[in-house]
Amino acid sequence: MLLACAASAQAADAENEDNVTGKLGGRLHWDIADFDNDTRGAPNANDSDLRALWLDLSGKFYGLNYKLEADFSGDEVLAKDVYVSKKFAPGTLTVGQFKQYFSLDDRISSNHMTFIERSYLVQNLAPTYRLGAAWLTARDGYTVGGSIYSLESIDVWQTEGLAVAARGTYAPWREEGKVLHFGLSLAHEDYDHPGADGASALRIRPRPAGIFSDNSRVTLADFSQGRDTRVDKYSLELAAVKGPWTFQGEAGGARFDDGQQEARLSTGYAQVAWMLTGEVRPYDAKAGRFGRINPQGRAGAWELALRYDTISGRQRPDGEPLLRDVQVSSLTAGVNWYPRPHLRLMLNWIDSRNRDRLQDLTLDRTRALVGRVQIDF
Repeated sequence: MLLACAASAQAADAENEDNVTGKLGGRLHWDIADFDNDTRGAPNANDSDLRALWLDLSGKFYGLNYKLEADFSGDEVLAKDVYVSKKFAPGTLTVGQFKQYFSLDDRISSNHMTFIERSYLVQNLAPTYRLGAAWLTARDGYTVGGSIYSLESIDVWQTEGLAVAARGTYAPWREEGKVLHFGLSLAHEDYDHPGADGASALRIRPRPAGIFSDNSRVTLADFSQGRDTRVDKYSLELAAVKGPWTFQGEAGGARFDDGQQEARLSTGYAQVAWMLTGEVRPYDAKAGRFGRINPQGRAGAWELALRYDTISGRQRPDGEPLLRDVQVSSLTAGVNWYPRPHLRLMLNWIDSRNRDRLQDLTLDRTRALVGRVQIDF
């Protein structure tokens, strides 16, 4: 009897200890860029900066999972993931600020993605961190996730409106070294009077050659005249792993309409990566995304990668000729060295080009050598 009571007390103590838990994590990304500008437009200046200095606290709180994450790299502290979630038998409910379920490239952590920059599709179409509520169901080989969210975030409350998004994935092959992944993402966003009454402007202006290439930006779509604007987005995903080789690609687009004009964006990318040292990129079937490379040898893991990326925008007033038809494209070659699982050095060569297709004219061609030192824990 005494032994039974002692065992019950120990079990209760252990359960109470698990009621509140916490784990500290973080990441540091230092980026540097050296530009080879042409004579068209303003040149981009060589630069370096602390791209990310994130700290997060995650754990459990009386049956709820939580995560509090912020970026301290800039002049202001910016909130990232700030949410609570609860697991049920059918799936997981999340409430707060989090990345929406949209696009394979955006769902992969910045600690694990192949290139320094995400694709044009993610940079210009993905909802990223927004306030809302989401549900995710993950079963054997497939995931279905959806969310209702505000277009504002904790730090950018001037972007007003509501939206819904959903993503589904299916992986008929999901063995180590043999993966085939399909995915579909959809989103509908309703912007309230963008560009007027204190609301943020709604413009699509890609950075062609990385975060420091502001002077090479061109406008693909502009809906900042204060009229309510509807936006419909989609993305189709295909990815595969075969031993040390990984292929990943997406094709997507968006339609903007404010009642007096419309714009259509088309975008897509295709990339291939090869682990020279034989490692296999892991796949998380419960999240429909790729994970961390773990080097096997003392010298670390080495990876070569190549990506073609493009996005174009066509905008016209109702019943009028095209106002703009602009394309941005780039070819990126990369080499990554993983000395340790949580340490990575990256080097990318980006060759980008902007074209005005109405005038059949090259507006800008910018090349950049971009590097990153990355540590996470």
